[in-house]
Amino acid sequence: MRSEYYDDDGGHAKEQCPRCGDAFLADHDDRQHCGRCSYTEWK
Repeated sequence: MRSEYYDDDGGHAKEQCPRCGDAFLADHDDRQHCGRCSYTEWK
C-alpha cells in the first residue's frame, strides 16, 4: 500500500517510494523516480 501526500502547489499528489518507504518519488513527464534507490514507475 502506497501513501500519498499533497503539497501546497495546487494539490499534486506526492507518492512515497514503495522500496524505501520514507523517500518521495520525483514526478517527471514520463516517469516517477526515487533518487535514493533508483526505483522508477513509467507513466
